[in-house]
Amino acid sequence: MGASADESPELKLAEDKFAQAKADMADQSYKDARMQAEQAELDARLAEAQVLTRKSQEQLNVLNTRITRLRKQLQLGEAQ
Repeated sequence: MGASADESPELKLAEDKFAQAKADMADQSYKDARMQAEQAELDARLAEAQVLTRKSQEQLNVLNTRITRLRKQLQLGEAQ
């Protein structure tokens, strides 16, 4: 979702757990591999949700700025 592992510790954690899952598969530790893969997916979903939340917050800030600007323009128009 546009975030690198450097920006998201959760994404880095997901990548590490996925790498461990692949290693566990190679060692035929299937139960451990499945657990690591599931945890990797959850960490990746958390990272995605955090990126979406940040983007939503940024969009909200832009909208609030525009609303404030419009209110000021309306107040100036009423004063004239």
